[in-house]
Amino acid sequence: MVLVYAKTLDTTTLSHVYIDKTSVESQIKNILNKYHIKNRTNYKKWLLKAVSLIDLTTLSGDDTRSNVTKLCVKAAYPLSLKDSATQTAAVCVYPNRVADANDAIKKLGFTGKIQIASVATGFPSGLYPLQTRLLEIKLAVANGASEIDVVLDRSLVLMGKWDTLYDEVLQMKKECGNAHLKVILGIGELGTYENVYNASIVSMMAGADFIKTSTGKEAINATLPVGLVMCRAIRNFYQMTGTKVGLKPAGGIKTSQDAVNWLILIYSELGPEWLTPKLFRIGASSLLTVLEKDLLQ
Repeated sequence: MVLVYAKTLDTTTLSHVYIDKTSVESQIKNILNKYHIKNRTNYKKWLLKAVSLIDLTTLSGDDTRSNVTKLCVKAAYPLSLKDSATQTAAVCVYPNRVADANDAIKKLGFTGKIQIASVATGFPSGLYPLQTRLLEIKLAVANGASEIDVVLDRSLVLMGKWDTLYDEVLQMKKECGNAHLKVILGIGELGTYENVYNASIVSMMAGADFIKTSTGKEAINATLPVGLVMCRAIRNFYQMTGTKVGLKPAGGIKTSQDAVNWLILIYSELGPEWLTPKLFRIGASSLLTVLEKDLLQ
């Protein structure tokens, strides 16, 4: 289904949203208990699945062509396991390193197999003029980005300026062209679960292909309770429109069990069809090393 996005936002779906924090946390415990994986062989299968869903990321102030190239090589050959044909889903870099990533992926022969994602729109704060944020998207796409991870202006959420937020995301979507739009909510700075839910709905209504938890730079990043709230928003949006939107947790996913817990959450809330790179990603930099170590044990 192809959605035709309205120029104005119908805010009726945002009214009377109430989410009980204790209930959300209790539901997470129940989900993890219900789907607890005891068999070591099955557990390793989940770890391999997690590797294939990673957006391998470098967002350091000292990023160079050299370390971005190394990142791309690691994405193409992430595991030292014999006969492993697994790649990560994408690499994620700053806009001015997209051309380097694009060159490296082409030389490795993985164009189209490993996506090139770029953070944009005044990352990580989003507190820049809209014109410059849109220009960042345009330049990143022109340099070869196939996915754009935009960051919301969280002040619009905190002030309840849903119409302005919708309009900004709508313009970002248009500037992406054929590139997929991932909208970073910055959940650690949104204040309430209700704001997380409403920001998710508004972003999806404006055309987000993915909603993403965090920049990784906030004090609070990807947590399972927030993930549950976002999953419910995705499920409700799918029921309303027939359109499947992806989820990308990022920041704070450090252990193999962290990664598996996220896979379990997606499996239980959205179904196995969401456990593909088209609908689920994990934003991470150090997680891959941990997963590889545990797979070799």
